[in-house]
Amino acid sequence: MKDNNALRDLTMLMDLYEMTMSMGYFQSEMIDQIVYFDMFFRRTPDEGGMAIAAGLEQLIEYVENIHFTEQDIDYLRSVGINDEEFLDYVRNFRFNGDIWAVEEGTPVFPREPLVTVRANIIEAQMIETSLLVLINHQSLIATKSNRLVRAAQDIPVMEFGARRAQGADGAYLGARAAYIGGCIGTSNLMTGRDFGVPVFGTMAHSWIQLFDDEYEAFKAYATSYPATTSLLVDTYNTLKSGVPNAIRIFDEVVVPSGHRPLSIRLDSGDLAYLSKEARKMLDEAGYPDVKIIASNSIEEDTIKALRDQDAKIDVFGIGEKLITASSDAVFGGVYKLVAIEHKDGTIEPKIKISENVEKITTPHFKDLYRFYDKKSGKALADLLTIHGEEIDTSKPYELFDPVYTWKKTIVEDFEVKSLLVPIFKDGKCVYPKKSIEEIRAYREAEEARLWDGVKRIVHPHKYFVDFSLPLWNLKNALLTKYSDRGR
Repeated sequence: MKDNNALRDLTMLMDLYEMTMSMGYFQSEMIDQIVYFDMFFRRTPDEGGMAIAAGLEQLIEYVENIHFTEQDIDYLRSVGINDEEFLDYVRNFRFNGDIWAVEEGTPVFPREPLVTVRANIIEAQMIETSLLVLINHQSLIATKSNRLVRAAQDIPVMEFGARRAQGADGAYLGARAAYIGGCIGTSNLMTGRDFGVPVFGTMAHSWIQLFDDEYEAFKAYATSYPATTSLLVDTYNTLKSGVPNAIRIFDEVVVPSGHRPLSIRLDSGDLAYLSKEARKMLDEAGYPDVKIIASNSIEEDTIKALRDQDAKIDVFGIGEKLITASSDAVFGGVYKLVAIEHKDGTIEPKIKISENVEKITTPHFKDLYRFYDKKSGKALADLLTIHGEEIDTSKPYELFDPVYTWKKTIVEDFEVKSLLVPIFKDGKCVYPKKSIEEIRAYREAEEARLWDGVKRIVHPHKYFVDFSLPLWNLKNALLTKYSDRGR
């Protein structure tokens, strides 16, 4: 597997305001001001019941490799960042702060921190854009792929979208995220090489068109790949020529070579009807083991319709609808200041207030816990607390909705898990790197601990993210304090 530290330098992937503010902080002698920022999202794409966190590996690589070149310094001067003392600071910049994050593959919910950063104000500010890009994109694609996989139920899903992705990184890292979300593999060789994701693929229509006829095209391909023969049968006429010619090649080339054919692929037309007819033809010819792969702009409602029509599809190959998350293509994660730390170590919470209630932030340095019922093993709710609050699992605990506070639940016989784990301490990575298979297995295990209603594709049950009483009281006190000032 390739060393992914060879990824290109992303240091200058930032918005100008991060630099203008940083130079201002430097000139205002605020460089030693320690701050806390949370990265969170406000709503789940496609009105889904949950999202899947992804992108942490690339965030770690980015933070470890931040450095400004002399070319970067020259460019900054050209756009008005021209304080030479500040530029000298930038020239020697390294991230020296602390980062906590939820692990990749974790099912997550709106308004809970996916990443928390503690650092001096300049360090915390400079990593904002890249942090958001890396976590937002992969979390979006992991979430979309997970929805498609859940819609497909027992039918595997392959990611086929590189050529329709929004740029090279969209294809490359999107395929990685799709595998974390539940796809069985990708067509993308670069992703397969660098991350160990299984790769799949056979031929395009151009292969068949290049030969004099479909039969000769199939024969040439099967001769080259007798042990992995998979034929695209819809170039001319699926049922009149495609499937019959595939069966001829199976009989004449594949089986005589000592192998069994793997599959045929349908890429157009009425997939329900064609798959059922193709299944009959394959079964009658003695190939009940040959899989039928279906592609062609497939998404959740397409999958449901095909399942409702009893389509005989064994694998879905999904491209543009997955890799672009076209049904809801914005994850919407934001990065907000939640606290500052004074020189004596005390932490002062900060809040952003808006007339748009959705944009009001949750203040303070926080912990995030997931409550599980001991008997069923299922997740009950998540809880945000002020950092350092203890949860006594030997006693009943009252959970209440932070908006509809009369909605209360007393939980007993429960266990809790801290979801925010240390990633960087004093600028050093303290998080052990996980393989893609470990990340995927973790996602499967955590997803299995959610109730089916939360995982429903349409009108999912709301999963509650509650506040501890001290955090709820703090937020309300700050809302009252700053609202009174605005009168």
